[in-house]
Amino acid sequence: MANPRILLIISGGISAYKSCELIRLLKRADVAVRCVLTRNGAQFVTPLSLAALSKDKVYSELYDLKDEVEMGHIQLSREADLVVVAPATANIMAKMVAGIADDLATTLLLATDKPVIIAPAMNVRMWHHAATQRNVAQLKTDGVTIIDPAEGSMACGEWGPGRLPEPETLRDIILAKLRGAQRLAGKHILITAGPTHEPIDPVRYIANRSSGQQGFALAGACAALGARVTLVAGPVALETPAGVTRVNVETAREMAAAVEAALPADCAIMVAAVADWRAEAVPLKIKKDGTGAPPALTLIENPDILANLAESPNRPKLLIGFAAETNDVLDHAAAKRARKGADWIVANDVSGDVMGGDSNTVHIITADQTESWALMPKSHVATKLAERIADVLA
Repeated sequence: MANPRILLIISGGISAYKSCELIRLLKRADVAVRCVLTRNGAQFVTPLSLAALSKDKVYSELYDLKDEVEMGHIQLSREADLVVVAPATANIMAKMVAGIADDLATTLLLATDKPVIIAPAMNVRMWHHAATQRNVAQLKTDGVTIIDPAEGSMACGEWGPGRLPEPETLRDIILAKLRGAQRLAGKHILITAGPTHEPIDPVRYIANRSSGQQGFALAGACAALGARVTLVAGPVALETPAGVTRVNVETAREMAAAVEAALPADCAIMVAAVADWRAEAVPLKIKKDGTGAPPALTLIENPDILANLAESPNRPKLLIGFAAETNDVLDHAAAKRARKGADWIVANDVSGDVMGGDSNTVHIITADQTESWALMPKSHVATKLAERIADVLA
């Protein structure tokens, strides 16, 4: 898209200062930025600073006689290619959900017919509050793209999710949206996610702590870029991302069969934490025998889905594996890439709460380089990785 245009709404919050750097980064990427500053936002940044950086007028008042003679709030909401709210306070999110239009910013959001991205930023307790989470869910249902807040130290001294992501991260997500939902149009992306459950008897199984969040986020990010996405999901209770075809499985063998059935694919991303072994299951519940001795389990190796894909006649053009490691992360992941025959390995250290948490630190390992990304929400990892995939496949 040539000379894309952003309408940037800056609401009240200490992180509003990051909007200045975001404008600078977007301008450097040849994006035109027009700013709307709320009254609360003006407590943290000035119209003069925003105007100097954006090279455009800054809008604040709904009842500006000169602008409204020409129905300015309608024009502002329609002339941009994308509307971005950064930071988005809990207050403005609640107003968006309720359809309240009591100032210029909320009126623009109600009047726009363009895609909307919001980047929430607030105290961690406000972010976790049930009302805020209900509003997040409704905004997603309404088609608003939510950039999850980053985790870290707050201005109030607390720690947790609620920080506005760094301007570079916001820029990357905005540019990805502007480049269009069609970068992966016509491409089939096959993704596995979640754990597998391997039965021991009718009531017990072998499993792991994988939540499936990273794989589901990646499926949504690829679909947002226009790909046809098949998501083979282990037993997790996650909502299927919009535009994604989901195939539910339970065991490693079922996942292997579903992957094979989904081929051919332009890219396969094996995010799932597949059990390496399964028990030789018995038809009846195993009972204690009174001796105190545990039952003996006969373990059988499960199919290696990633390695089998690498050797398949339908091998995808781009084959990506994930490596969840607890020590010597880079060495183990590099060895796995070579051993399995993958093009890339996305490695992460799961010695903490990564498998059940909302954030991730990953390392992208290819045949000739290793790139490490900073800690960020899994949704941001997904967006950046989807863009890298589009660079290869487009």
